[in-house]
Amino acid sequence: MAERARPHLYTIPAHRAFADSLAAGLIRRFGEQPLGLARGLVLLPNNRAKRAVTDAFVRASGGGLLLPRLVALGDPALDEAAGAALDPADEADPVPPAVAPMQRRLILARLVAAARERAGQPIDAAEAVRLAGDLARTLDQLLVEEVPPHRLREIELGEELSTHWHRALDLFGLVLDRWPAELARLGCIDLADRRARLLRRLAVRWKDAPPAGFVCAAGVTDTAPAVAALLGRVATLERGMVVFADLATAMDEPEWQALGPHAPDPVTGAIKRSIETHPQFHLKLLLDRMGFNRAEVSVWRGGSEFDATAARGKAIASALAPADFTGKWTELPAAERRLAGIEAAELATPGEEAQAIALALRQALETPERTAALVTPDRALARRVAAHCGRWGIDIDDTAGRPLSILPSGTLLLALADAAAQRFAPLALLTLLKHPLVRAGDGRRGWLEGTRKLDRVLRGPRPAAGLAGIDAHLADAPKREAARRAAAAVWWPEARALLAPLEAVFEAGAQPLGTLVAALRETAQALCGDMLWSGPAGRAASDFLADLEARADDGPVLVDPDSLAALLRTLIDEIAVRPQQHGHPRLAIYGLIEARLQTADLMILGGLNEGVWPGQPAPDPWLAPRIRAMLGLPGQERAVGMAAHDFASALGAPNALITRARRDATQPAIASGFWLRLQALAGETWARGRALPLERWTRALDDPGAHDPVDQPAPSPDATLRPKQIAVTDVDRLKADPFAFYARQILRLAPLDPVDADPSAAWRGTAVHAILEEWAREDACHPDKLHDRARAMLADERTHPMMRALWQPRLMQAIDWIARTIEKQAEEGRAVIAVERKGSIDFAGVTLNGTFDRLDRLADGSLVVIDYKTGMPPSPAAVRAGFSLQLGLLGLIAERGGYEGIAGQARGFEYWSLGKRADQFGYVTSPVDPAGKYDKVLPEEFTTLAAHHFSEAVGRWLTGGEAFTAKLHPEFAPYSEYDQLMRRDEWYGRER
Repeated sequence: MAERARPHLYTIPAHRAFADSLAAGLIRRFGEQPLGLARGLVLLPNNRAKRAVTDAFVRASGGGLLLPRLVALGDPALDEAAGAALDPADEADPVPPAVAPMQRRLILARLVAAARERAGQPIDAAEAVRLAGDLARTLDQLLVEEVPPHRLREIELGEELSTHWHRALDLFGLVLDRWPAELARLGCIDLADRRARLLRRLAVRWKDAPPAGFVCAAGVTDTAPAVAALLGRVATLERGMVVFADLATAMDEPEWQALGPHAPDPVTGAIKRSIETHPQFHLKLLLDRMGFNRAEVSVWRGGSEFDATAARGKAIASALAPADFTGKWTELPAAERRLAGIEAAELATPGEEAQAIALALRQALETPERTAALVTPDRALARRVAAHCGRWGIDIDDTAGRPLSILPSGTLLLALADAAAQRFAPLALLTLLKHPLVRAGDGRRGWLEGTRKLDRVLRGPRPAAGLAGIDAHLADAPKREAARRAAAAVWWPEARALLAPLEAVFEAGAQPLGTLVAALRETAQALCGDMLWSGPAGRAASDFLADLEARADDGPVLVDPDSLAALLRTLIDEIAVRPQQHGHPRLAIYGLIEARLQTADLMILGGLNEGVWPGQPAPDPWLAPRIRAMLGLPGQERAVGMAAHDFASALGAPNALITRARRDATQPAIASGFWLRLQALAGETWARGRALPLERWTRALDDPGAHDPVDQPAPSPDATLRPKQIAVTDVDRLKADPFAFYARQILRLAPLDPVDADPSAAWRGTAVHAILEEWAREDACHPDKLHDRARAMLADERTHPMMRALWQPRLMQAIDWIARTIEKQAEEGRAVIAVERKGSIDFAGVTLNGTFDRLDRLADGSLVVIDYKTGMPPSPAAVRAGFSLQLGLLGLIAERGGYEGIAGQARGFEYWSLGKRADQFGYVTSPVDPAGKYDKVLPEEFTTLAAHHFSEAVGRWLTGGEAFTAKLHPEFAPYSEYDQLMRRDEWYGRER
């Protein structure tokens, strides 16, 4: 038997720049012949690697050069990229075309929805599309690993798998049974299947008819059997070669063999996690599938200007060794544990981490021709770093791109779908109308002025649903808001006309997806014009909508409009918009895939926290881990091993900086296992010392230095500006927080209610007051009519659903209590004489005005002032301190004839609270007591006490010249509307 020829297998260690070493080696081998390089073919993992290798050839040639054909094996249009080499035009049995990705996704969504419907578990279209995405990824893994789908039927599930996994596997099987028929109908095959067929055909073709030029497969890490077969063929070609990226040729043989691949455990069916998470696992698996041994791999010859020390590579390999072999760390000499050239920066927050990375990138530019790159899987961190660089005028590209869902064109489509699904609720409507793309251009200013007018009148609880609800809200205006709502009503028809067609489609109920998408597209065009489709993000949005609308008939038959926004978000989140290449030539930001085969003088590895790098493997909702292992599919932890390989490769740069934040946006963060392994290996040599200046600079960049707190605000306006009238409800504010009174009554600054606000205590109180006022005025306090009034308010479509669902039971009980109490008091000779009446008197040099909730007359002719409370009534201590004297001041106005047609002495003061006490809702409390019990005021002294404290406050601030000091009595000033204006946090509780 003839001896097998030695395969042409090579590796480029991580401490050598892969692309530059590859280009230098190929030029040395084939560059001497005029067309030696041009006749060659270089197989690379992805399109980003093609660019890196192209740049490396340019650097290595120093001038003009005819490049070999560069083909990305991960390119979806693989046959077009490689030309006739992969798919000859005269092929007798051509490979069928691949089904379009959007068409495939929607067909699978329809099949999933139908399968769940038959199983009695119906789902909406958005959930079907999400599950179809997971299903497509699982199906692709079966196709990539060349696992026949019928193997699913041969698996013995056993009793240990939960009912959930049995059900998921049944649904998975139902979909797979129908999917081949769908492909046959279309005359297509899956993209992963087509790629595998093309690669296998190429491997067979090259066996008998090898290409005329050289073939080099470089940096490929894909372990698919078809890829392994092709690489195995390339390695045996006379002019073929396979070049691995950082294959561990120096790893001890026992450690190498421990990587596997192992057969599944006979009991659990699982592969040990410590194997698939190793950075060399996938390379060993690929080499095994190619049919070769590590001993047959040589180190690639070809230098690089980016070469770093090889000793560091050995230390990194030791740090990332399998758990069973980390015991050797204690025996390693110090020289083999030293991570020379690697620095670590640990910051407090993600914001500080981004600032530190931006500073490091900025510092790299100080050295001529020095390059630097950030590698991180955390896209939020990448965006922050790019924004920080922008403060110095440095434009830096994030080659991983940004999701369309966070770019203007994507957010517009989502905002439009959300607004329509929520029936144009205020918050969703205003979000849409204020979007930067809406009416962009010359008409933008007028549009925003109209939107702001609408914003002002939509503050507070939500109006009735739909555009008609907005119409009614603008027409039904309280007297104090009539002018404001009239101004908004003038502009509103312009916006309404643009939104009405979409509302009509959404209100028609479940419809074909194409109808909904078309309505969304037309409304978006009407709102934004061509600006929506401009730029890279606009073109991506246009292509997406066109593709979705064209393939809509393949998806679920009918789609509920309410699920359209979630459906769009699922799809748009998966679209990455990559920037046009206009960033700084010496700086870059890479994702993990884009960083493969890249290098720079300084590589910054950011986001080294658990769950970020490595990321948390996404669970497969269709196949249980044991089933995946039994089918021979890669474990979910395989991605951790790939991330570890990316991490080790990036650390091979001449200089490296690794960073992490001690907490994320919400909680403390745990350092990545990669970080902890390096730290444990390095021990006392852990290189944080040189990174400490960077950490200090980060904190110092925005540090104002010594804190000099501002003085407690105490404005003192001229006497002519001080108001000469005051409401009884403002007296407590004047005494407790004079600055708040100054801001409201002198500066005329009133806080705005939130948009689409939940019903607050004040709103509930207003609603109850309105019910009781109508009941008293129109029903003469007839006990049988109050219940109906309350029900009418709750049934009004403008009433917030939370009120109706949560507050209705207690409100009805409290209403019944009020009716019973008034009826009982009427029998005792007490009568209601007036409700909600405003009055005023001149007192202490100012006009005091106030509106009582209700005024009763007792049998002896004295008056009882009543205030309805939906919250807690004030305490006797507050009254004794001179606060919460509203009832006393109302009684003072009544005694002095401030209410037309009412006379008498006020001797009763009551809070009717709708809160719960004992076993019922509703009770009466009073700040006075005839016997002075519980430290309460005597009834006959209450108005006198109120008059005294009122006169004192007026004399100090309204007729006098005392300054309006902020938070004079904070214990009686719980409101915070003006805390920001007074800059409270800068002085409150501080000593000069």
